[in-house]
Amino acid sequence: MRAVRLHDTRTGELLPLSRARIGIYACGPTVYSRIHVGNARPFVVFSLLKRFLEHEGYEVALVANITDINDKIYDAARAAGVASDALAREMTEHYERDTARLELGRPDHEPKATEYVEEIVALIEALIAREHAYEAGGDVYFRVRSLDGYGGLSHQDIEQMDQGEGVEGSERKEDPLDFALWKARKPEEDTSWASPWGAGRPGWHIECSAMAESLLGLEFAVHGGGSDLIFPHHENEAAQTQGARGRPLARIWMHNGMLELPDDEAPGPVAGDEARKMSKSLGNVRGLAQVLDGWGRDALVTYFCEGHYRQPLAFTPARLDEAARRVTRIREAGRRLVPGESPPELAPLQEAFFDALADDFNTPRALAVMADWIREANGRADRGEAVGDAGLRDMLGVLGLENLLAAAAGPPPEIVDLAERRAAARAERDWATADSLRDELRARGWEVRDGAGGPELVASGT
Repeated sequence: MRAVRLHDTRTGELLPLSRARIGIYACGPTVYSRIHVGNARPFVVFSLLKRFLEHEGYEVALVANITDINDKIYDAARAAGVASDALAREMTEHYERDTARLELGRPDHEPKATEYVEEIVALIEALIAREHAYEAGGDVYFRVRSLDGYGGLSHQDIEQMDQGEGVEGSERKEDPLDFALWKARKPEEDTSWASPWGAGRPGWHIECSAMAESLLGLEFAVHGGGSDLIFPHHENEAAQTQGARGRPLARIWMHNGMLELPDDEAPGPVAGDEARKMSKSLGNVRGLAQVLDGWGRDALVTYFCEGHYRQPLAFTPARLDEAARRVTRIREAGRRLVPGESPPELAPLQEAFFDALADDFNTPRALAVMADWIREANGRADRGEAVGDAGLRDMLGVLGLENLLAAAAGPPPEIVDLAERRAAARAERDWATADSLRDELRARGWEVRDGAGGPELVASGT
């Protein structure tokens, strides 16, 4: 078991994982629309982190929540003329299907806020009892100034903070800094839940505090999510649990960077970093399903691994094309390997790969080491040596790319079936069906090349 260190946003330091049992809570989507490819980055990062930790012998429980109670859901449902709970269910199903196409498995738990209202109410009651919260007109607010150290996670001056709640409830707050734990039902809202303060619904931040504690307990190892959640969401999560329980929610707060679009694709009225950040509110998103249709899951997972999780990552067709070419190089190398153990001389490179991941989950450095392994293996194959595939299979498995070696043996039966159906459609001059099947093959990492000897299936990019 390697000593694994991860960057903690609160301290700015690399902190070790000091226990064999690791709880990870990663904030998931608010289900008011289909998720974009930027939303997929934390799903991939924390799914792969779990794989790596399990490879190293840790026992890992990964929780990724689904926020299905939120202002944005009410607003989107009202605009669409549908019930808010129906919209949330529909978008949850889309989210599950879209992320399933990444083929990284599911988190161990995917709690929905609607399933934890009782626990949320109990946590709010604990905050009121300890005078960290107060009821006002059916709403309940957290007293920000009641908690020493508030702002320590986001490193913000308390006097410069804006909770992002606008003027809503301002006349009922003791302090403009206070934020909502419970919101009384409004006439235009079509769902609500009972509470000691009347019908209403929980605030966003308290939902995650309650779900995380219910499933992982207190002081679990890693709380993760996008860097856009550091304030106010994660700052407030940490404050709520500390206030109610007198103990921290998590030991390490781990944040992935945003996907960024090039300047010429940023929306006009917004400038600077905010223009480049991919977000639904800016209207500059690229749907996860759309990207998977265009490049396939292998290229997309590789693209995410090519950037260090903490850094912003440029989202361009050129970057995805380069990831697809890397996938092709790995597949080609796999075709030259034989089943069995790899030469012992390659073992140091394999160890360096896993050492890179142990050092703040440095996937770009790990990929560079893997490229060295492949270069050395290719050299040996050029000299006529039989090189076993075990080392490469071990590395690819942690990155969720073990299928690249399976593809080296040739297309799987379902791919052959798609190709045969395309050939039949072309024979019947059904060009629309043939094109649709070609696009499906491409999305799954295969190309059909039509030659004099008939159609040939090859891995994309070959």
